Amino acid sequence: MEKTTSDTTLHYDTAAPKWRDKMRTLGYYDAYLRFLSAEQRAPEPKSRVVDIGAGTASFAEAWVAIHGPPSEMTLLEPSHVMVKQGQDALRARGVEPSIAQGMLGSVELKPADVALAAHVIEHCPDALNALEQIRDLLRPGGRLYLVVSKPHWCNAIIWLQWRHRTFRKEQILGLLEKAGFTCDREFSFPAGPPSRTSRGILAHRRV
Repeated sequence: MEKTTSDTTLHYDTAAPKWRDKMRTLGYYDAYLRFLSAEQRAPEPKSRVVDIGAGTASFAEAWVAIHGPPSEMTLLEPSHVMVKQGQDALRARGVEPSIAQGMLGSVELKPADVALAAHVIEHCPDALNALEQIRDLLRPGGRLYLVVSKPHWCNAIIWLQWRHRTFRKEQILGLLEKAGFTCDREFSFPAGPPSRTSRGILAHRRV
C-alpha cells in the first residue's frame, strides 16, 4: 500500500525525538560538512537558501557552519516536530529560518539561489518530477546540493523502515540532465555509513 502524506508525516514525527542525535552519531552531519566545504568556488554570502525535506535541519546547520548565515533560510518539511528541532538548532547559530510545513510541490516558496536536498527525491513518487520541482524553486544558475541514496546492502536494511529508492550514478545524473540541471561535481563521502549509503552531487540549474 502506498503511503499517504499523513502517513509519512506521522512516521517522521515518531522518529523525530532521536533523529538529530542519530544523524550525528552515524556521521551524516560531518559528511554534510565535508561535502559543503569541498567546493572550490564559494557561493555568494547573501544567498537565499532552501533546505528541502529539512528534517531536523542538519544539512542547513552544516551550511551555516561552513558558509555563515544566508540572507534567508527556509526549511521545507512536513513534520512539525522535526522542523521545530531544526529551527532551534539554527537559532543557536544566529539564524532565524522561515518554516514551510509541507511536502515538495505543495508549498509556494520564493525563488532561491541554493537548494539543499538530502535524501529527499528517493521518497518522492516520481524522482524526475521532484527534481523538476526543485529546479523551478531555483533561479537560473542556482545551485543544488543533492545527497541521494545509492545501491548498497545498508540501504536494503534502511528500506525495511523507509521504503525508499536508490539510484546508480548514471541514473541520477541522467535524471538531473532531464530535469534541466548540469552536474558540476560529484562527491564521495569518505567514511562511515554515509560512504556506504549516499553520494553527493553539486549541480546548477541551466539558464
